[in-house]
Amino acid sequence: MAEVKISRLSGLSEKIFLDRYAWKSDHPSEAKPGDTVLVLTKEDPKFPSKEAGEIVTRTGNQVTVKTRSGQTVTTDVAKLTLTREQTPEQMWDRLAAAMATVEESETLRKQWEERFRYILDDWKLVPGGRIAAGAGASDELTLFNCYVLPSPHDSRGGIMSTLSEMTEIMARGGGVGINLSSLRPKRAIVAGVNGSSSGSVSWGGLFSYTTGLIEQGGSRRGALMLMINDWHPDLEDFITVKQKMGEVTNANLSVCVSNAFMQAVREDLEWELVFPDTRDPDYDQLWQGNLEAWRQLGKPVIPYKTVRARDVWHTIIESAWKSAEPGVVFMEHYNDMSNSWYFNPIICTNPCGEQGLPAWGVCNLSAINLSRFYDKESHDVNWTELAQVTRWAVRFLDNVIEATPYHFPQNEANQKKERRIGLGTMGLAELMIHLKIRYGSEESLDFLDRLYGFMAREAYLASTEIAAEKGSFPAFDPEKYLESGFMRELTKVYPEVGEAVRGRGIRNVTLITQAPTGSTGTMVGTSTGIEPYFAFEYYRQSRLGYDKQLVPIAQAWQDEHPGEQLPDYFATAMDLAAEDHIRVQAAIQRWVDSSISKTANAPADFTVEDTKRLYELAFELGCKGVTIYRDGSRDVQVLSTGNKDDGEKTAKVESQVSAESEPDIVEIGGLKATLPADSPPADTLIEHSAKETQEIIPSSPPAIDKQYKRRPQILRGATYKVNTPFGMAYITINDLDGTPGEIFLNVGKAGSDVFAMAEALGRVCSLFLRYGDHGSKVQLLIKHLKGIGGTGAIGFGATRVESIADAVAKSLELHISEVADTPEDELHETVEAAPQAAAGESPASPAGQPYSSTDLCPSCGSASLINTEGCKTCASCGYSRC
Repeated sequence: MAEVKISRLSGLSEKIFLDRYAWKSDHPSEAKPGDTVLVLTKEDPKFPSKEAGEIVTRTGNQVTVKTRSGQTVTTDVAKLTLTREQTPEQMWDRLAAAMATVEESETLRKQWEERFRYILDDWKLVPGGRIAAGAGASDELTLFNCYVLPSPHDSRGGIMSTLSEMTEIMARGGGVGINLSSLRPKRAIVAGVNGSSSGSVSWGGLFSYTTGLIEQGGSRRGALMLMINDWHPDLEDFITVKQKMGEVTNANLSVCVSNAFMQAVREDLEWELVFPDTRDPDYDQLWQGNLEAWRQLGKPVIPYKTVRARDVWHTIIESAWKSAEPGVVFMEHYNDMSNSWYFNPIICTNPCGEQGLPAWGVCNLSAINLSRFYDKESHDVNWTELAQVTRWAVRFLDNVIEATPYHFPQNEANQKKERRIGLGTMGLAELMIHLKIRYGSEESLDFLDRLYGFMAREAYLASTEIAAEKGSFPAFDPEKYLESGFMRELTKVYPEVGEAVRGRGIRNVTLITQAPTGSTGTMVGTSTGIEPYFAFEYYRQSRLGYDKQLVPIAQAWQDEHPGEQLPDYFATAMDLAAEDHIRVQAAIQRWVDSSISKTANAPADFTVEDTKRLYELAFELGCKGVTIYRDGSRDVQVLSTGNKDDGEKTAKVESQVSAESEPDIVEIGGLKATLPADSPPADTLIEHSAKETQEIIPSSPPAIDKQYKRRPQILRGATYKVNTPFGMAYITINDLDGTPGEIFLNVGKAGSDVFAMAEALGRVCSLFLRYGDHGSKVQLLIKHLKGIGGTGAIGFGATRVESIADAVAKSLELHISEVADTPEDELHETVEAAPQAAAGESPASPAGQPYSSTDLCPSCGSASLINTEGCKTCASCGYSRC
C-alpha cells in the first residue's frame, strides 16, 4: 500500500467539514483557548454566518476567536460550535473503527480497520454525509441517506401515519420519497364522511409543508420526493402544481412513466386515467397503490378520464421546460432492470432521484473520488489502485447495514432481506481533464464505458466474495437474480461475474448508485458526482475586494500557460449540448444497477420541442430518469383578479425571460425605458395590481381610507431592466398624479425566495407611496433603499447595483429624472451598464456571463443556489437540498 498522505482543509472546505461532518462536542461550554471552533459572526434567523477560527482567550462565558480571515470576534461561548474533530484524519479514524466493529473476530476487526482507514485516507473514498456525521458518533443519527416509505394508506389515519414516519426519518437526517398514487383522486367520494376527497396532490402539499419545517442537524432542511404514476386521475394536476405558487414548495416532483405510456405517445393513442373502485369491500384492506396487483386480483377499476397521451406528454415536457419539474422516471424500465424485480418492486426514488427503492427501502451512500486515481507517469487511470479501493469500499458499505441504528423495524427487516448499498463516484470531470478527454465527446463515452464497467465488475466480484464468507442476502435466488435486465447486460460483457454469483452467491441486491455529492465534493475540492464543472471562473466578494477566481485544476493550468485560453477539454456544464449530458448519463447508466442523479443543462433558448427530443432520447438510450434545467427558466405564475366562479377575469403572466431576448425601448407617459418583449402587458399589470391593492386595504377605520390614495383604473409608467446580484430585474414604476405611486417587481423564478421577496418589496413600496402625504415620499424611499447591500454586487462605480432594493432606488432616480430627453442608446447603456459578474461565489461561465438560474441559499443567504446533479446546491457554502 502507498504511503499515507496528510490532508488538511482550509476555507470553505474546513467550514463544511466542521459544520456538517466533524463529531460535535456534547459540552461546548468546555471550549478553551487553542480550540478550533465555528463562531457565529452574523446573527440572522434565516441567513446566519459562521467562520472557522481558534479561541484566543476566554473570560467566563466570553470568548475571543481569531477567524481564519484574521477577524477577531468576541462572543458568548453558547454561540460556538465546538467539535471533537478538527481534521479529516480524526474523522477517518472514527469511521474506520466504527465500520470495523461489526466484523466477527478481533483479527478481522484490526485487519479491516486498517483497510478502511487506507481507503478513506486522502479522500480516496468519501463517505456519504449521514455516515460521515453519524458513524461512531451517535446512536440516534441514521447512516442511510435514502428512504422510501410505502404509499400512504388511503385514509386520514394512513396519511397521518405516513406524515409521522416521514418526520421521524427526516429529523434524523434521511431524505424521503413517497409515491402518492395510492390516494384517491380529487372529488372522489369518501363514503365514511359523506363527502369527497381533496385529492392526492392536496395531500402532497401537506407532506411538502411539513418538510419545510424540519431542520436536520442545524445545517439543512428535510428533503422530499413526491411521485405519481401515469395512470392516476390527478396526473395532470400533479404535473402543473408547481405553477401555482405556494402549494408544493419543499418537494421534488417526478412522474412514474410506463413503457405502455411511451408507446401511446409514439403511436398517438388515447390514454385512460383510472383508479380502483373504492366501494369494493376489500379496498381498505388490499389497496396499496399497485394497480397491476389490484387488477391481478380481479378487482374493479373505474375509468375517470380519457386523454391523448401526447397531450399529457407535452404538458410534462412544457412544465419541465419552464421550471425543471416534474422530472420523469421510467419506472417500468427501472423495474425491468432492477435486481429485486422478483421480490421487491421499486415504487419511488429518494429526493434526488438516484436511488429507486421498494416500500420501506433504504440505502447508504459513499463515493470513490476518481480524481485521486490519475497516474501522471502513465497518463492513465491507476486501475490496480482503483480496483482495490472499489472492493474494500463494498465491504465498508455492507458493514454500514449492521452498524446503523434502525428507528423503524420495517426498515431493518427490508434492508437485512436485500442488503442494498450505493457506491458511486465524484471527481469524474477532474479525472477526465487530467486525461485530456473532453466531457461529452465520443472519446469520453468510450472511456466512461470502460471505467464504469470496470468498477461494476470489481464491485460485484467483491460482493460475491463477502457472500462466500458471510452469506448472500436472504432473498437471493440465483436464477431469478441473474435474469434482471442489469445482470444480463453485466454478465454478457463480464461472464466471470455470472459464474461467481452462481458459485458463491452475492451479498447485496444492488451495489452502485450515482448520487449528487454537492457538499462532500465541495469539501474535498473536486468536481461533484458525475457532473462536469458548472464553471471554471467565478467571482468572490471578500474584505479584500471583488476578485475573479478559478477552480484549482483550471488555476494550475493557467499558472503553467499564462495568458492562454483553457483548452477544449476544459468543458463546463453549459458548454455542452444538452444531448451530450444525456449520452453521458446513458453511458454510465449501463453500469449502474440503481440510478443516477444528473441534470441535463440546457441554454436559455432551448425550445419545448428540443426538450421533448431530449426526454425521448433519454428513454431510447436506456436512462431510468431524466431531469432538465434550462438556464434562466421561469415558472408560469397565474395572477388572479378574482374568483373564476364569479366570472371575473384571470390574467396569466408568463415570465420566460432568456438571456438572448432583446428588450424594446418604449415610450409610456412621456418616459422612455426598456421593456422586455415577453413582459406582461401594461394593462394586465395595472388591472392585477389595482385589484390586489383594494383587497388588502381594510375597510375600517374610515380615517385610514381617507389617507390612502386609491388607484384609478389606468396608470401610466415605465419598465426598467436592471441587472442585479439575483439576475435581471424588470421594475415597473407607474405614476399617480405625476409622481410614482406603484412599483411592480419581476425578478427570479416564480416559487423562489427571490421572487417572493421581490414581490413583497414592490407591494410594500406601493403602499408607502400611496399612503398619506406625498410631499417627498419618493426621495425618502430612495434614501432608505439606496445602498442596501447583500452578499455581492453587480457593476462598478455609479452603475454598481448592491441588491434588488438598491436597483429599485436607482430605477426611481432614473424615473424622476428627465429621461424623456435622453437618447435611446444612452438610456439603454445607463440602465443596463452593470458588468456581467455573479454575486458572491455564484458561478460564471468562462466568458464571465452569470447564470441567471440562481436563488437564495437558505444556509448562507447568498444568491448562489443553482440546479445541478438534479439538486439545488449552493456554490458559495456547499449547502445541498439533497
